[in-house]
Amino acid sequence: MPPVLAQLADEVAGALSEAQQRQLASYMVMLAHWNSTFNLTALRDAPEMLSHHLSDCLVVLQPLMRHLREGGWLDRAQAPRLLDVGSGGGLPGVVLAICCPQVQVTCVDTVGKKAAFIRQVAAELRLPNLKAEHARVEQLPGRYDLITSRAFASLVDFVRLTRQLLADGAVWMAMKGKTPDEERAELPADVQVFHVEPLQVPSLDAERCLVWMRPMEGARGPQ
Repeated sequence: MPPVLAQLADEVAGALSEAQQRQLASYMVMLAHWNSTFNLTALRDAPEMLSHHLSDCLVVLQPLMRHLREGGWLDRAQAPRLLDVGSGGGLPGVVLAICCPQVQVTCVDTVGKKAAFIRQVAAELRLPNLKAEHARVEQLPGRYDLITSRAFASLVDFVRLTRQLLADGAVWMAMKGKTPDEERAELPADVQVFHVEPLQVPSLDAERCLVWMRPMEGARGPQ
């Protein structure tokens, strides 16, 4: 097991198979290698990439799976569809695709080389549930059951740019640092923040949280 996985809580790393752990390790090697040429992430130091990127993404697994189970998404004939907006080098999209093979993950980014990297990861790691789109999110077709982002934009812009992509019953899951009270106050009145979930990232002394949002009942996005 890669050291970073050994540091994670049992309920996270312990739920991953050896094959998934190897895929995560291979992904981090690919990210570091491609990063030297394509500037996928500002971090260059490998240990920092593990703590600030991999661990940071892995801690959302338990909340994500809880949401999918409680909503009955995993019992439906069609696999739940998750969109990672402004995915960059695939964080958290690639990590979620590896750890949640029952979820169809789409990563979207406006930078072509980043989308190309994610496609290469999907091919090399044999992840049929992972795909990448090179596009502006507001021009992306389709509907998704869960839309997430990590350091993509303010909550207001995140909601505004992606609202038309929400399927029936879908929610937003925004990965944030400190609780974004000011951003939350600026949200439209018909967007409900129904949970702000604190997260603890192993070996990282920094605040993290998930902001769960959904349209108010009866509210509709742009047509």
